[in-house]
Parts: sequence; C-alpha cells; structure tokens
Amino acid sequence: MGSFDVPLDDERTQLEAFVEEYRSALEVALDRLTEEQARRHLVSSATTLLGLLKHVTWMQRVWFEECVGGTSRRELGLVQNPEESFRLTDDDTVASVTAAHRDACATARTAVADLPLDAVVTGHRTGPRTLRWVYLQVLRELAHHCGHADILREQVLAG
Repeated sequence: MGSFDVPLDDERTQLEAFVEEYRSALEVALDRLTEEQARRHLVSSATTLLGLLKHVTWMQRVWFEECVGGTSRRELGLVQNPEESFRLTDDDTVASVTAAHRDACATARTAVADLPLDAVVTGHRTGPRTLRWVYLQVLRELAHHCGHADILREQVLAG
C-alpha cells in the first residue's frame, strides 16, 4: 500500500506511512549493487549509497532513541555528529548496514508506539520537541537523502 492510499484524516497513520515508504526506498537504492558499487564515491563529499543508509540509521537512532527515548549518543555508542555517521568501516557491508537500519527502524517503532503526536519528548540537546515534530524532521531527512540516493544510484548504474 502506498502512502497515498491511507485515509487523509488519520495524521499519525499518514506520517508513519510516509516514513516507512522512504525507509524502504533507501534500502531499495542498494538492491542488486555490488559492495564496490555501494561504496563508490561519486561526489566530493564522503557520501556513498551505503554511507547514506548508515547515516539515516544513525539519524533515526538520534531522533527516536536519544530524543524520544532519552538515552545519550554516548550511551547508545553513536558517533557525535552527522558527518561522522556517513563514514564506512571495513566491516560495513550492504547486509550489515541494512540489518542495522532495520533494527533501528524496529526500535523506533517501539519507542513511539504508545505516544501521541502531541507528546513532548525531552532527550534532544536543543530542547523539547513534540513527537509530531520528530516525525516531520525524520521525514524531511529521509526524503532529502532519498533524492541523493536516486542520483547516486543512477550514476553508479551508468558507470
């Protein structure tokens, strides 16, 4: 079911559907690519297709485990800033990064399951946010990076 098939009067369902759609799209960007293709640098930044999925995994952990859950990045074992979250290690593979992404998504779903959109969450370093705000921020980030992934995948497959 696409996100446009959800009743428009159910804000929570619609937000969740859009988030899930973009989560899936980022994983699909790696479909049938070799490890080398997934790691290929095609822009001057550290951004790669695999690095994008690693970054959005980190980003979702920050928003759902730190901001909503109240556990610090240090306690979660997360790097401290977005730039570091794109960096791949020798141990990172399409399978391992995808598995980590799926784990982070499952943890995120659990973290918000019993909270209303108006719930105020206080774990973010810049101050309180509503859960609705968190959903919109995550959606914004996912959509932004899906655009990057589309372009990078097109370049990888053309080269």
